[in-house]
Amino acid sequence: MYKRILAFFLLKSVRLVILLAAVCTVSFVLVSYSPIDPVQAYIGADMMRVSPEQRAQIAAHWGWDQPPLKRLLSWATALLHGDLGTSMIYRRPVAEVIGGRFLHSIALMSIAWLLSGIIGFVLGVLAAMKKGTWTDRVIKWYCYTLASTPTFWLGLLMLIVFAVWLRWFPVGMAVPIGVAAADVAWSDLLLHMLLPALTLSIIGVSGVALHTREKLLQVLDSDYMLFARARGEKGFGLFWRHGLRNVALPAVTLQFASFSELFGGAVLAEQVFTYPGLGQATVEAGLRGDVPLLLGLIIFSTCFVFTGNLLADLLYRILDPRLREGGRA
Repeated sequence: MYKRILAFFLLKSVRLVILLAAVCTVSFVLVSYSPIDPVQAYIGADMMRVSPEQRAQIAAHWGWDQPPLKRLLSWATALLHGDLGTSMIYRRPVAEVIGGRFLHSIALMSIAWLLSGIIGFVLGVLAAMKKGTWTDRVIKWYCYTLASTPTFWLGLLMLIVFAVWLRWFPVGMAVPIGVAAADVAWSDLLLHMLLPALTLSIIGVSGVALHTREKLLQVLDSDYMLFARARGEKGFGLFWRHGLRNVALPAVTLQFASFSELFGGAVLAEQVFTYPGLGQATVEAGLRGDVPLLLGLIIFSTCFVFTGNLLADLLYRILDPRLREGGRA
């Protein structure tokens, strides 16, 4: 058993290294040939006041005057030593910027992830158990509508209705304006986080709900479920005893596999709500040509999504005895 666990983690580690190498190389090439001039983005509004000699000095300081291959090797060497570089926007190490923004983003995405998974699973089970009724039709219409709804559009709608018209929530930011960080209460943080978290969770419900509904319908039509009905079992008691595990396995996998979609949605939601997380930092780094920060965020998001898939595999092995015995699900 320990050998299988060790082999599993070793294989995952090799895959992560290969994935990071490929992502880093492709990302660096794309950023290098981006139409955004990093020198102009770095100088900003003072572009007309900077002489060509000063521009050359700025380019030499950040290494932009070197060939792309040499810059890639220098960046990869520093990365292997744990140095992600210095952010051009914040004038701080990239690791510190990501660490500070990650605390805001992980709280936001955790709430949205839990809400979307729980609500989606419950709606999927309810739609399957009430197949053909108005409840099933309403849930399917709700999910199909959300599946084609852009995150930024729903965020703007939530912002207009609940923050501008009803004034139940603040318009944006992660903390109240003009309040020192030491004086910010947990209730203020939660109040600022709730509206973008609800936006992300509402969007993420549809995939889990529709997948759970289809899987449960297949389970309900199986032979052992027909035998259980013949024994007098029915309703949610039938689902709880015989269908929960078969439905939970694909739902867990789908939910953990949605980390990439969640991170992508957080980029748009944080931009709409001016929430200072990783998503907003990614947009700023891309628009302002902050190459070190952008590449650091790409590496971090890759590890984040890979971790989600790894946790899905581990939970699948815990829930499914066949995988613990070395078989295939």
